[in-house]
Amino acid sequence: GWGCRFGKPRCNRKATAPATAANDDLVARHFNADDPNTVWIADLTRHRTAEGKLYVCAIKDLWSHRIVEWATDERMKARLVEAAIEMAVARRGDVAGCILHADRGSQFRARKVHRALARHRMVGSMGNVGTTADNAAMESFFSLLQKNILDRQRWASRDQLRIAIITWIERTYHQRR
Repeated sequence: GWGCRFGKPRCNRKATAPATAANDDLVARHFNADDPNTVWIADLTRHRTAEGKLYVCAIKDLWSHRIVEWATDERMKARLVEAAIEMAVARRGDVAGCILHADRGSQFRARKVHRALARHRMVGSMGNVGTTADNAAMESFFSLLQKNILDRQRWASRDQLRIAIITWIERTYHQRR
């Protein structure tokens, strides 16, 4: 295969399915909703543990400003977002017409995620490229998570960090909402 003089050979690269087109921004920085399950926002973050990285996808309802559901994985793939969507729908029931707003990351543009949205009759929405303000409510949540949990200590295992995140969301973050 073709290689680079200073880089690794490029012969055994696995082909990936191209991402789908980005959705329009249906939220337009209005981070409130009049009813539950009408607008959800989502984002991803990662943190290191002694075992390796842990990726977290969280979904927040803009009506209650509470985290509907979250999922964790060792890899930042579309299946992480899909798992969070499936668990959120299982928790909330019929969410037809609900807008799921996210950034334009490849995980949110993946076919797998678009199929999950279609399966539950949800509508995708995405902010502009490189504009964190378009998803500010989720950025704020992850900033609080970072400050209150992730940066407080070194985490020995992914399970230890998962438990700390779940405990903080349920006992602290949700108590303030």
